[in-house]
Amino acid sequence: MNAAAPLCLIAAGGTGGHMFPAQSLAETLLAQGWRVKLSTDERGARYAGAFPLEVVREVVSSATTARGGAAAKLAVPFRIGAGVLAAIRAFRADRPAVVVGFGGYPTIPAMSAAYLLKIPRMIHEQNGVMGRVNAGFARRVDRVACGTWPTVLPAGVQGIHTGNPVRRAVLDMAATPYHPPGEGVLNLLVIGGSQGARVLSDQVPEAIAGLPDEMRARLNVSHQARAEDAARVTEAYARAGITAEVQPFFDDVPRRLAECQLVVSRAGASSIADITVIGRPAILIPFAAATGDHQTANARAVAESGAAVVLPESVLDAESLRRDMRDILSDSARAASMAAAALKLGRPDAAPRLADLVTELTR
Repeated sequence: MNAAAPLCLIAAGGTGGHMFPAQSLAETLLAQGWRVKLSTDERGARYAGAFPLEVVREVVSSATTARGGAAAKLAVPFRIGAGVLAAIRAFRADRPAVVVGFGGYPTIPAMSAAYLLKIPRMIHEQNGVMGRVNAGFARRVDRVACGTWPTVLPAGVQGIHTGNPVRRAVLDMAATPYHPPGEGVLNLLVIGGSQGARVLSDQVPEAIAGLPDEMRARLNVSHQARAEDAARVTEAYARAGITAEVQPFFDDVPRRLAECQLVVSRAGASSIADITVIGRPAILIPFAAATGDHQTANARAVAESGAAVVLPESVLDAESLRRDMRDILSDSARAASMAAAALKLGRPDAAPRLADLVTELTR
């Protein structure tokens, strides 16, 4: 790697929702000749294995007030302060040209150090409602990039809609031709994300079991369920005579998305980005306990465009879910129209758009 190349410091952590788009930006910048460092914490480091080997990883001291007892909460300011001092020392030794924060508490030390040292900086918010950390820095950065549009922003802050970067495996399936539900197999994909997926395990098998016999006989279900729920979900499908594969994690979700006639999903920003880049009709069930109800905000534009049906948890039951599944899978024209609407919302060029903003900040 060219030591004289400009350095972009990417700060992200906590969840895959922060780390996956950070990884996409890192891959794009490396291809453009940048050096890239990743600043994260112990939780974020678990997702860092998929980052290119050329990315230098730094694990910093950070903390969240959401976990731990009283002593842990009292220690939070000191841990964050130590992280900020460590970041300042690191930046003085190898000064970044730009610092980009993707949210989560590991963003605090890097963005604070960049602010104090007057280094160009920006944040990328994945959801339709800003996370607490990004909202705290929104007025102290040079650019605010938004993955979901519109995004609720602090007063006076202007956002730039870049979209949410998706993984290479998703890009490889981008705009795969959609095969509307017809006479053959009906592929249904159920993905719940890492939080709150139990409600899908409770409701989806029951909803499917009550579908018309002719439709149920043609169904092929891929259902991503928590490990502790997998056995009972598998049993529920077996009792209903449904062909189903139930796993805690599918490592080929992009392929399954490309092959499906309908996807039932949470409304996480990364999931919606995948669905729209590939272009598939969806039933979205926002996670009711998401901070700031951001999953409902994520789903809004998808629903308004006609690409998805949104079922809030407050009204979700097997009967309503069955109704929407039946209506979409029995209407080829509607399903095709939903797929086309989803594709129009997709931003397969989100990572290059972000990289362009990074480059602009160096001028």
